[in-house]
Amino acid sequence: MKIARVLALIGLVATLGPCMVAQAPTPAPLPVDQQATKEQITKLFEVMRLRQTMDSLMKSLPAMMQQQIEVQSKQMMQKLAGGQSIPPEEIESIKKVAQKFMDKALSVYPVEEMIADSIAVYQRHVSRDDADALIAFYSSPVGQRLLDAQPAIMQEYMPMVMNRVQERTKVLTDEMAKEMQEMMKSASSEPAKN
Repeated sequence: MKIARVLALIGLVATLGPCMVAQAPTPAPLPVDQQATKEQITKLFEVMRLRQTMDSLMKSLPAMMQQQIEVQSKQMMQKLAGGQSIPPEEIESIKKVAQKFMDKALSVYPVEEMIADSIAVYQRHVSRDDADALIAFYSSPVGQRLLDAQPAIMQEYMPMVMNRVQERTKVLTDEMAKEMQEMMKSASSEPAKN
């Protein structure tokens, strides 16, 4: 079995999973004279602790991605290997390559840039009055308690999301592995061209 083929399949599965989430229709942007100012959105993000949340997410993301990649790659490799065991050195090689690219992927879009891009988007969809109301809410004791609870909520919620995505993409992964297996069989049975 060629490691390059397996890595290509793993990459495909890893990218298809998040794309399967349904997208809601996007409302039209507010008129410019009603849009929140950059300062309002910056203050909103500050009271919402957005930077801390994003920093925390970026730190926990590699472990979540690694777990998902390992589970999916083992399933895929077992399907492609036809039930035969996979040598530990091959599994270790795949883990190292996946880690290398995960590290690179996490530095592609820094938190500072994400926040700057988010400010522009929020401005188009949050009115000045709503921004002030949100700032007041998140600055209040109730808003702060909600923000304090967010890490515990996410700690419970993320494994649930990962399990559901894994369960629901298993059928897709199985179908893709079967099709790839058939493709590899037909490619190996074709006579070599000179």
